[in-house]
Amino acid sequence: QLVESGGGLVQAGGSLRLSCAASGSINILGWYRQAPGKQREWVALISSSGTTGYKDSVKGRFVISRDNAKNMVYLQMTSLKAEDTALYYCKGQSGSGLYWGQGTQVTVSS
Repeated sequence: QLVESGGGLVQAGGSLRLSCAASGSINILGWYRQAPGKQREWVALISSSGTTGYKDSVKGRFVISRDNAKNMVYLQMTSLKAEDTALYYCKGQSGSGLYWGQGTQVTVSS
C-alpha cells in the first residue's frame, strides 16, 4: 500500500512537503495530481537510482527525493501557485502491478 501525507492549505508563494510511504516490495515511481474537472497528470518521477523528471510547469519549484532505507518518496513544493491546487497521489509498482495511494489534498489560495 501507499500512504501520502503532508497536504494542506497554503497561500500562494508558500511551501509544502508531501510524503509517500510504501509497504512491502512496492517501488514508488513518483507523484501525480488531479485537479477538479481535469485528468490526472504526472508531476515528478524518480528512479530507484535517483534520476528525476519533472513536468515543465513545476520545474525549478518542486523537488522529488527518495529515502530507499525507509521506502519513502518526498515532494518538496515551493513557490506554490493557485494552479497547483489538486489532489496529489503517489504511484508505485511491484511484481503484482501498479499501486496508487489515497491522495493528499493541496489547496493554494491566491
